[in-house]
Parts: sequence; C-alpha cells; structure tokens
Amino acid sequence: MDAEVVAIGTLLHDLGLTPSFTGPRRFEIEGADAARAFARQQGLDEDRARLIWDSVALNSTPSIALYKEAEVALCTAGIGVEFGFQYDRIPANDMRSILAAFPRLDMKQRFADSVCRIVKAKPETTYDNFAGDFGERFVPGYKRPSTVEYLMDAPFEE
Repeated sequence: MDAEVVAIGTLLHDLGLTPSFTGPRRFEIEGADAARAFARQQGLDEDRARLIWDSVALNSTPSIALYKEAEVALCTAGIGVEFGFQYDRIPANDMRSILAAFPRLDMKQRFADSVCRIVKAKPETTYDNFAGDFGERFVPGYKRPSTVEYLMDAPFEE
C-alpha cells in the first residue's frame, strides 16, 4: 500500500468542485486531471499518478472504486466517512478527537453549495453521478438528464 498516494488522493479528491479547477467535464474528471498533473509535477511516476487519478475520479462512485486497487478503495472508503458511511466503525473517542482537530466547518452546506453550483453550470455532467441528487433536491427547475432518454432518442431506426 502506497500511503503517499492515499494521502494525495484523499486530500485532493474535491478539487473539481472548486472554481479554480472547474472545466467543461464532470467535476470528478476535472479534479482528477488536476491531481494527476500535480503528482507528475512532484515527480511521481505514471503508475502512482494513475492511482491518484483513479482515487479522485472514482471517489464518488464507491460501487466501482471499492473494487479497484487498495489505494483507490481506501481513499473512497475514507472519503465516504465525511458522508457518514461506516462512521460507526470508528471508535467514538477517536471520532471526537478527529473532529476536535479537524472541525467540519459547515461542511454539509458548503459541499451542497459547491455541488449545486456545478449542477446549475453543467447539468449535462450530472446524469450518472450523485450531483444530480443535489440538483433534484436543491436546484429549482433542475431535471436530471436520463440514460433512458439518451437511448430512446438515439438516431437509429429499429
């Protein structure tokens, strides 16, 4: 297990939600590309840079990421704790210590605001990720693009 890859992937996993790294593609890809570029600039080899890319790109898709390399799976599992996933597996005293050292700083609202900004600006990137869930709940008039619509509207005669 490469602890440095896990640390970098975990620390940089939400880069694509920040205005500095917003581009035309879904936020996970924008962030993953930026994290990989950073890793390369720091001299990490291509295998390690790829693991960082996967960790950032797939962290919001645990149904895939948890079956990737150990570094990717560990990043995803750890990042999931900020949503409460497997929170109960961390001893209560340890969690209190962690939260005292690293307060959440209104994380729920700030995260929701960041995701909603993406939903409003690039709704076409939200059809197969959790950003659409935020759009449906918080963005008036948002309609999630549908894979079914893509298939049924495909330009093929059958």
